[in-house]
Amino acid sequence: MKLIVNGNTMEIARVQTVEDLIKELKLAGKGAIVELNEEILNKSQHAETVLANGDKVEIVHFVGGG
Repeated sequence: MKLIVNGNTMEIARVQTVEDLIKELKLAGKGAIVELNEEILNKSQHAETVLANGDKVEIVHFVGGG
């Protein structure tokens, strides 16, 4: 499946849902905020939201530091 993630085109084979994508990108548990095709998703929607070829996904996650 071809997705546009944070402005970069990516071929990702084993991903079906937004939750799968977050796991594939190793962002699980990092407080990610996801926008799918210009619509912000609630975290409760990640597991049920199915991705389609060509979807545009923006992911913002929090990074600690000081």
